[in-house]
Amino acid sequence: MAPARYKGAHGGRGSAKSHFFAGLLIDDHLVDRGIRSVCIREVQKNLKESAKRLLEIKIQEFGLGEKDGFKIFNEVIQTPGDGLILFQGMQDHNSESIKSLEGCSRAWIEEAQTLSSRSLSLLRPTIRAPGSEIWASWNPRRKTDPIDVLLRGDSLPTGAIVVRSNWNNNPYFPAELEQERLDCLRLEPDQYAYIWEGDYITVSSGAYYAKHLALARAELRIGKIALDPIMRFWAFWDIGGTGAKADACAIWICQFIGKEIRFLNYYEAQGQDLATHLNWMRNNGYADAEIVLPHDGAQSDKLYGVTYEGEVRKAGFSVRIIDNQGAGAAMGRVEASRKLFNNMWFDEVKCAGGLDALGWYHEKKDEVRGIGLGPNHDWASHAADAFGMVAISVDILNRKRKEHRRPEVVSGWMG
Repeated sequence: MAPARYKGAHGGRGSAKSHFFAGLLIDDHLVDRGIRSVCIREVQKNLKESAKRLLEIKIQEFGLGEKDGFKIFNEVIQTPGDGLILFQGMQDHNSESIKSLEGCSRAWIEEAQTLSSRSLSLLRPTIRAPGSEIWASWNPRRKTDPIDVLLRGDSLPTGAIVVRSNWNNNPYFPAELEQERLDCLRLEPDQYAYIWEGDYITVSSGAYYAKHLALARAELRIGKIALDPIMRFWAFWDIGGTGAKADACAIWICQFIGKEIRFLNYYEAQGQDLATHLNWMRNNGYADAEIVLPHDGAQSDKLYGVTYEGEVRKAGFSVRIIDNQGAGAAMGRVEASRKLFNNMWFDEVKCAGGLDALGWYHEKKDEVRGIGLGPNHDWASHAADAFGMVAISVDILNRKRKEHRRPEVVSGWMG
């Protein structure tokens, strides 16, 4: 294979990506005698989680052994010309310890979808030997995963070779896996594209809204959604904290048309100020939208002595606050949303980020006791919390039907 600083292979199960790189690594150590390589994972608690066993199998398949310079030890594999293959977990490294890898000519990142941005930024400048290469094999999860941003983003590193490889590209795809694939297509159709075709994950197994999203797609309620120029826009926010300086924000833009709830747009930001969020609304035509904030929008910031609600009103927007729902509020939002999901329609393009989050939002598990601990608080939480507010607000908003019309078409409307 031609030299390249970056080589990547992404795809679904059964594509032999790991087998390809394992064979390529052994081949490189035969050709470039004396080089050092490292097999990388984000977390590696023991060598059973590494590529070491696969490399041992490849050495045997190629008919190689000690007479050829390959010696297998507990922690490393020695290769011809006093070369070496190491196995490392990036989570164990810092800016000082990573220097131990500077002499490596090959770095193969396994399960690269789990590699953190921190780990990738540590690794890239460390692998600097002349002619060195960084390889990655992975089953994609999300577009925002660091490896996807690097090797599948809008601008690839110079000379990078990145391919998609799936089960149908594997000439040795076994009959046993073919049956697994067909069963998945029949029994878990919402997971099939992610597991077998290497698509980005849209629904996490066990996610609260997995079945609802799959049904919405089947019924074509996720697609191109038209807005109604007469009806009011509603902007449901999660602010990820208290006070006007809260720096996490998720916004769903909705209209209520009869019994339909139309989700027209989605916005999220981290580390941006309130003005940025409000400017997004103005720039996208939602300056007259009614903003609905969670209860903490009315709480005063201890440092600045202002509220999110007050600052939003000061900026010229109409606001209402949804009362604290008390204990179990998160699950209450989930149940309310599930009940109304058949009435929901989504713009597939403008709401893509929000739909990704809803497909991921799932329960946190106590692995020891096997019980659920409520919604898992992760990257999807803000989108899911704002989404859930739509459902619990429906009864409140339906009390005054005229509020569904935009203010310029409702005489005397005061907010």
